[in-house]
Amino acid sequence: MNKVRITAIRQTVYSDLMAKYENPIEHTCDVREGQQWISENGECPEGMCPAAWYSMREFVESLARGEGNFYDGWMKNPMSAMISCNDGFRPFSFYIEVIDGKDCGRREYCSEPIK
Repeated sequence: MNKVRITAIRQTVYSDLMAKYENPIEHTCDVREGQQWISENGECPEGMCPAAWYSMREFVESLARGEGNFYDGWMKNPMSAMISCNDGFRPFSFYIEVIDGKDCGRREYCSEPIK
């Protein structure tokens, strides 16, 4: 199976929606921009936010199996996806990409050399 890198790209915060609809909470998410995880065998990496994993799990599992080209050409790199977590007030966008594996597809789409 392919290794898949998950990178936290950007968080959007909707302060107006939080003020209008959310009860105040002290702690939300520990994810930080630029943070990375490696999924092996399509499994949830240690330290990954469970809610974020729930949003991206099927994409990571598919990429780990060597599948890709989601939505018929959606991504420039067909062995990747851009997925957001399901927090409606402060969602994070994650870039998911195959980094190594015999089923990587076309080599130019692998982020690291195949070994």
